[in-house]
Amino acid sequence: MQDDAATLALGGETLILTHDMIAEGVHYFPGTDPADIAWKLVAVNLSDLASKGAAPLGVLIGASLTEGAERFVEGLRDVLTRFEVALLGGDTIKPAGPAAFGCTAIGRATGPVPVRGGAKPGDMLWVCGTIGAAMLGFEAAKRGERDETYLRPTPLLAEGQALAAHVHAMMDVSDGLLLDARRMAEASGCTAAIELGAIPFPAALPADRRLAAASWGDDYALLFASPPGFAPPVAAARIGTMLPAGPAPLLVDGVPPAGPLGYRHG
Repeated sequence: MQDDAATLALGGETLILTHDMIAEGVHYFPGTDPADIAWKLVAVNLSDLASKGAAPLGVLIGASLTEGAERFVEGLRDVLTRFEVALLGGDTIKPAGPAAFGCTAIGRATGPVPVRGGAKPGDMLWVCGTIGAAMLGFEAAKRGERDETYLRPTPLLAEGQALAAHVHAMMDVSDGLLLDARRMAEASGCTAAIELGAIPFPAALPADRRLAAASWGDDYALLFASPPGFAPPVAAARIGTMLPAGPAPLLVDGVPPAGPLGYRHG
């Protein structure tokens, strides 16, 4: 599995490029406020930059011209202002079917650029952020309630920059913690051993839903592997250890988990 970003050396600097698309009926409910769509579109790309320890420079936006386009512009202004990111350009279309939006984000590496395949046996596994709040927010949105965690995620840019120089591997948790941990383990030639009870879940999450939350996604937390004895410079929870490669690339409480581990793109 490739990293969710490309690197480019230019003028003595390393630039990081990410690209994501979100589509109606797949990543957000029909009828969602276009301002929230714009925010999430940019935020998920900035989260990819965070996992590389990059400082965002600007974005290119591809947008469907649908009803409420002025609200999309307002939301775009909100997120770009909040994270001090420039709009570099883009394009628009009038869709014949469901709306889709794309974003390419460009960032500048602030130091060594972590990859997902750099973890080593003996490394400690950590999560910076919360796992499962987005799942609860999604369920609230289905009930017609507004939940900022789900609608307007916060990319952990400062945290990623603080961690980048010290970790062996790092990636953002977008498709589910368990799936992304397995991806890191496979890319690194290791087995990820995770303790379910050590994962930083929201207090409102019932204990019997922890496995579901760890397999859900949309959290945009940071998963990273560090050398033994490392003390993170940011708030983080240690959730497990990287072991030498075994029969299974992922263990949860000592057992390979059954069922879907997260969201798989088609």
